[in-house]
Order: sequence, then C-alpha cells, then structure tokens
Amino acid sequence: MSARIRLLLFIFITCLYSTVSTADIEPPFGIRYYDIGIAKNFNLLDIDGENFQFDTTRGQWVFLHFWASWCGPCREEMPTLQQLADTFDEDKLKIVMINTAEDEDTIFTFLSAINVELNSLMDTDGLVTETWKPRGLPTTFLINPEGEVKYQAIGGREWGKPLYINFIKQLVSN
Repeated sequence: MSARIRLLLFIFITCLYSTVSTADIEPPFGIRYYDIGIAKNFNLLDIDGENFQFDTTRGQWVFLHFWASWCGPCREEMPTLQQLADTFDEDKLKIVMINTAEDEDTIFTFLSAINVELNSLMDTDGLVTETWKPRGLPTTFLINPEGEVKYQAIGGREWGKPLYINFIKQLVSN
C-alpha cells in the first residue's frame, strides 16, 4: 500500500471517528437525552388557518413545544421562546408550538397580550397532544433532521439564556 493511500485512509478513519453525535453533546440541566425513535407525524391548523404537516420539517432540527395559556410556566417562558426564535434562522431550527386544547380566540388573545410574534398550531381536540404524551406543560421535544426525537425538556426554561442557546447551536451545527 502506497504512502498516499495510507495517508488518505488515515484521514478518512480519523474523520469518521471524530464526528460528534447528539449523544455526545451534554444537554444543560433540565433537558434530558430522550432517544425514542422517529417522531410521530401530525397535521394541524395554525392560528391563521394554514395547514401544517409535521413531516415537512425533515432536514432541519425541530423545537416542538406543547403549551397552554392557562399554564403559569408556559406564560413565563413565552418571551424567552421569542428570543430563541430571533436567534436562529428557520432553516436551522424550526420552532413548532402546539397549543393544547384551547380555541383560536384564546390563543390569539394570549399571544397578542404578551407581545410575541410566534405562530402556534391548534390542537383543539387534544389528539396530537394525546399521541405525543407530554408529561406536563410546557414540554419541549428536540427532533433531529432525520426526524428522530433526541431530547426532552419538561417544565419552563429560560430559552434565551446562553446555556440553552449554545446547546441548540451545537445541535444545529452538527
């Protein structure tokens, strides 16, 4: 085997073993590694009446967030979700918010009152929430570009803090 082929083989093997998987990225406190397989597809309307098909998010990281206007921690973290949305381009991180079992007027009034520019999907009958089974509200799932659920956060977070921003930056840069 020539020296050039050995060098190329060495470089290839080094690159192969030096790539970082999501399992190698240490999540901050409150976010747990949650590898449960392929994310379940769903189809919901947003507050503008537009149809959203979850499968269209393949190819990018997804921040799937379940919330309700009556939930205190959901209300508190909503401005930090806006900060998170303002930090990332939508082609790097798709933020998908799902309101759990409230009507369009309640959702729209709440989002307008807290002055955020986030769109939300409406799970008015609660069936998508029932399928995903968040263990409380708010609950967030982080789904990789291949459509695999990788992380879960239960409860409110200050998503605009560097701790969380940097973690998500590591994910989307892999």
